[in-house]
Amino acid sequence: MKALARYGKEFGGYRLIDVPVPEIGDEDLLVKVGAATICGADMKHFRVDNGSDEFNSIRGHEFAGEIVKVGSKVTDWHVGQRVVSDNTGHVCGICPACERADFLCCENKVNIGLDNNRWGGGFTKYAIIPGEILRIHRHAIWELPDWLPYEQAAAIEPLCNSYKAVAEQTHLKPGQDVVIIGAGPLGLYSVQVAKLMGAVNIVLVGLDADVNTRFEVAKQLGATHVVNGSQEDVVARCQEICGKDNLGLVIECSGANIALEQAINMVRPNAEIVRAGMGFKPLNFPINRITEWNISLIGHMAYDSTTWRNVLRLVDHKKVQLAPMITHRFGLSEWEKGFEAMAAKDAIKVVLTYDFDD
Repeated sequence: MKALARYGKEFGGYRLIDVPVPEIGDEDLLVKVGAATICGADMKHFRVDNGSDEFNSIRGHEFAGEIVKVGSKVTDWHVGQRVVSDNTGHVCGICPACERADFLCCENKVNIGLDNNRWGGGFTKYAIIPGEILRIHRHAIWELPDWLPYEQAAAIEPLCNSYKAVAEQTHLKPGQDVVIIGAGPLGLYSVQVAKLMGAVNIVLVGLDADVNTRFEVAKQLGATHVVNGSQEDVVARCQEICGKDNLGLVIECSGANIALEQAINMVRPNAEIVRAGMGFKPLNFPINRITEWNISLIGHMAYDSTTWRNVLRLVDHKKVQLAPMITHRFGLSEWEKGFEAMAAKDAIKVVLTYDFDD
């Protein structure tokens, strides 16, 4: 079968390669991938080829499919179940995060379909769900409603991130306002969660590249205002929309330093800022205002089983929309077109499906 793999330890390019159908152990599950979606984490390695021939991993950590084979010792799952992965492959089970069942914050975690995993992700035909994770973390996979298409199921993982960031990590109350910085999937899903939570003004901040596609989807999903940070004074405009006294929550989904600086400068005293996006440059501005105004700066990572349970209920009862997030579909043979659409910001979520005969 074909698989989209990454090469190199830190950064390295993608290659479409031939791999054997994986063999499962006594406790493992074999999933035939129905759909996988491209994540921003995948984009870090696109167009980056360091010439390394060192195999890293089969990519694709946002995927859903059907169980087609189970190990001889498996009792909780069976062939024919439609499932979605939370992409956890290994955790230590004993660290403080694991003690709280916060497995995605385990310092020793290994993710299926991300760097240096040994099982293989969803950018192929078959993927393994390892039995070792299911012994510790039974909800590393979840059964899907029969009506839900695999392509939408594969796009649930970032929704879980946004749900945790907005609904679980803040004190947002109905009648308050929210500013969301970043118009990617995390930001657009955060718009939906903020609407569910009863926010009055939901302001999405993006850039020039977001105007044509992402701003229109944002308004469809519940954004009351969109702000173009390439053209407008973000702090002044958000304070104008919400009023300084009402600007008590910012969900920062871009990871850009300037976005965090804007968030700190726009909020009222005793506000909350959740940093859901990731950036890799050191800060180049003072953060004393966090202390002076008693601002809570909250780090965000992933989700837990409670998140998944609640999000799947929202999906099953059609309280959130997944379909508008999916803008492009390609066969795995055309994976480069999907990555190009993401790089150009023409796409929000790109679905890849296996289209080879083997």
